[in-house]
Amino acid sequence: MTGQIKYQLDERDLPTTWYNIAADLPGLEPLLHPGTGAAITVDDLVPIMPETLARQELSREREVEIPEPVRRLYAQWRPSPLYRARRLEQVLDTPAKIYYKYEGVSPAGSHKPNTAIPQAFYNKEAGITRLVTETGAGQWGSALSFAGALFGLDVSVYMVKVSYHQKPYRRLLMETYGARCVPSPSTETEAGRAILADDPDCTGSLGIATSEAVELAAGDPYTNYAGGSVLNHVLLHQSVIGKEALKQLELAGDQADVVIGCAGGGSNLGGLTFPFLGEKLAGRTDVRVVAAEPAACPTLTQGKFAYDFGDTAGLTPLLRMHTLGHEFVPPAFHAGGLRYHGMAPLVSGAVEQGLIEPVAVAQTDCFASGLTFAKSEGLVPAPESTHAIHAAITEALRCKEEGSKETIVFGLSGHGFFDLAAYQAYLAGELRDDAYDDEAVATALSNLPTVPNG
Repeated sequence: MTGQIKYQLDERDLPTTWYNIAADLPGLEPLLHPGTGAAITVDDLVPIMPETLARQELSREREVEIPEPVRRLYAQWRPSPLYRARRLEQVLDTPAKIYYKYEGVSPAGSHKPNTAIPQAFYNKEAGITRLVTETGAGQWGSALSFAGALFGLDVSVYMVKVSYHQKPYRRLLMETYGARCVPSPSTETEAGRAILADDPDCTGSLGIATSEAVELAAGDPYTNYAGGSVLNHVLLHQSVIGKEALKQLELAGDQADVVIGCAGGGSNLGGLTFPFLGEKLAGRTDVRVVAAEPAACPTLTQGKFAYDFGDTAGLTPLLRMHTLGHEFVPPAFHAGGLRYHGMAPLVSGAVEQGLIEPVAVAQTDCFASGLTFAKSEGLVPAPESTHAIHAAITEALRCKEEGSKETIVFGLSGHGFFDLAAYQAYLAGELRDDAYDDEAVATALSNLPTVPNG
């Protein structure tokens, strides 16, 4: 058989808990208060997030209950399907088995509602009326806009300026859900105005947009910040992806040898792979995990493992993570969700412990692999997802060369229907590979914050 096969669970198989890998990863270092150098406490976080999320951020509890109202909303599209990509296997002529977990079935078209909905739920419970956030490609902004509409919350999204212009339909989707979308850097915040004063033509970055959102949240008791990646509680919520995938592989009578995710801030990667790593840490499997990041913003492969701010203006706690420096502005490649200077501390810790293998891949190679996937499986992947696809194809071709019958699982984090302009540019031969700017990164890394008392 060469057709696509879908392994679908039903609503009864929805996970009842999120998996927290922090319970199983030794040696994780805490978030630090940038002023005192002390470990961050719940009280330090509640000015910008509800207490429940603050406690989840600092939790070392292995399983965290998913509230029933959140599970009911998840059930609109979860469990998401796991597909066996037999047609892609045939095209590659590989002995490997390839599966992909497809998150594009969510209303917003990506994995991001997995955390947007619980964040909106907890904020509504806490009496918050407005959420502010940043977004790169617009998938997170779309997801939070959708969640805000479900819970009657106002949502303001600061979208990286280059993506704001590259991806107008993402902006329109946010506005359709009732949110307000602002190109960042903007003149609405001190952080934005300072950036524009120094560089009026700044194309923006996730770090800058985060600064704008956090600044607004800190200044209004009825407004909270909602993060779409990097933070521990975000990766916690995303673990539904991997928990479902484990069950679906069991349904298929299979077990993963290699699990692959694209890596920007870490939410999709962690959500898919952490439950598999939990099995590995428990001694029940010896799975390899691969993180595919953009060569133009190679946080894991070229960054420094150090304490740094999560935003450009230095408003966030200090996170121990792989970073290119909070002042680094990545080039304007099309995978906007992967244009971030840092990486989730949980992902960074797993890389440091040898549990995740990072690889950096070029934009044009990723789009070529995206087209191969689209022609064989029929789904047009988001530019971010093509990084995972390219890494999966690379692994499958390795298996072909070695004659190895391995099982490869990758995350298809979202569809690319709002990204067709990028495919148009690629097909026209206009898409290029942006160079990794060693000088800019060296400058940014020279300005890492000094850790107080450290």
